[in-house]
Amino acid sequence: MREAADTRIGADALPARWPEAAGDDGGVGAFRFWFVGQRWEWSDEVARMHGYEPGTVEPTTELLMSHKHPDDRRHVQDQLDQALLSKTSISSRHRFVDTAGKVHDAMVLADRMYDDSGAVVGTSGYYVDLTATFVETRQVALDEALPDLFEARAVIEQAKGILMAVYRVSAEQAFGVLRWRSQETNTKLRSLAKQLIAEVSTLPAASAEVQAAFDHLLLTVHQRIPGESTA
Repeated sequence: MREAADTRIGADALPARWPEAAGDDGGVGAFRFWFVGQRWEWSDEVARMHGYEPGTVEPTTELLMSHKHPDDRRHVQDQLDQALLSKTSISSRHRFVDTAGKVHDAMVLADRMYDDSGAVVGTSGYYVDLTATFVETRQVALDEALPDLFEARAVIEQAKGILMAVYRVSAEQAFGVLRWRSQETNTKLRSLAKQLIAEVSTLPAASAEVQAAFDHLLLTVHQRIPGESTA
């Protein structure tokens, strides 16, 4: 059974409109990737993230890979190869370098695209640029736009913790992602966080290796706290 969040498109036609990218600071942009022919489309925001004026360059796999940070290029290529092989979505945390040489820390969040027959034809989603501008802009809005946030601090903090663990981002970056999804979907942040927590239990269990590694971490972490006695 396909999840409700999966994107459905006509076999021969593009969707009528792009998903909206939140905010006007260039922190979030949308993309689509068709498996057949490895055809890419990106929004104006993604073009600008990479240093291009919209419409001046055609995105290709080769172009995107040329912008990946050398230390992360292999990881991104592996993710792309896996998506093409198993027809799954592309999700990644990596760095890319724009045309001016600036390094961007990015998250790629995506879901599968289906044609009218139900066949998986590609993946679409968002680039989230985890820069200080993106995060700080949304942090400033905390008191102004969400006056009831502090009443739901525990729920928000739990949701942030989930994002921090899954995507290996900072607390500020995790809040920025939650805030973006709140704006994008016109959903109260507290409600979004509460539902996220409720549905996390539906995800596949961690592998035995990850579970064993975490067990070891939990049982020995006290030994590595600076200044704490191990007695």
